[in-house]
Amino acid sequence: MKLAFSTLGVPGLPLPDVIALATGHGYHGVELRAHPEEPVHPGLGPAERTAAARRFAAAGVEVTGVAGYARVAAPGGDAPVLAEVRELLRLAHDMGAPFVRVFPGGDGERGRSPARSDVRAARRLGAVADDAAALGVRVLLETHDSHRTGAAAARVLGRVAHPATGALWDVMHTWLGGERPAESYAALAPYLGYVQVKDVASAADTTPLALGGGVLPLAGCVGELVRAGWDGTLCWEYERRWYADAAPLPELLGPGRRHLERLVGGAARAGAETDTRAEATRGETPDAP
Repeated sequence: MKLAFSTLGVPGLPLPDVIALATGHGYHGVELRAHPEEPVHPGLGPAERTAAARRFAAAGVEVTGVAGYARVAAPGGDAPVLAEVRELLRLAHDMGAPFVRVFPGGDGERGRSPARSDVRAARRLGAVADDAAALGVRVLLETHDSHRTGAAAARVLGRVAHPATGALWDVMHTWLGGERPAESYAALAPYLGYVQVKDVASAADTTPLALGGGVLPLAGCVGELVRAGWDGTLCWEYERRWYADAAPLPELLGPGRRHLERLVGGAARAGAETDTRAEATRGETPDAP
């Protein structure tokens, strides 16, 4: 698996410094938060986009994805949402990113059947899917807010049934939604683009912590991915933008990478040991009666 981190953890940091953190701490890629207060956002002109993309390419750092804020299940007209998603798709294409993140955002109709939000989200994702495919980008619906479980995201994506759409697994939200890692992976596997990892103290206190310092079932999530032979990207989304008192991310990046590598390595070893035991059992000859 590849490892990345989100610029949500280093809000407003200039791109040369972001790239230096990635190369200095052994990360393959960076997820770019696409917001006007960040260096990369849909308002950038062509020359600025080209220069930014060349910085990453020259350093050998991948742009894992463009994390947008479009809410595809939100009440209201389709046109503004579709325009926002298409802007994000063009930005991702120009930055050489394979994915765009969108939110569901259907919680404006609390108390109503989720079917309305499902239909709305599927309609909008379907409307931009061919545009995404033409640009070589996939639109990923994050497990978040109104559709925080894998089952909820899969309901929408199953309706769309287009290869240019998929899922972004935020492991905190599926956990908050009451899903076990095996349940989340089973629902999301046909659609999975990449995975956001993080850690928190509890469901009541979601202040970001160092990986391994909280209660999220990271080992279980990574174990499911390893057992399935999944070889995508684990992206650490450290939400310091929303929690100014959290420890600075740069000092945590090295230990965080090593923690993820231990989880991946441990799951791989456990799987190999299981396979070895199974092979040995198949080779045994039953005792004669």
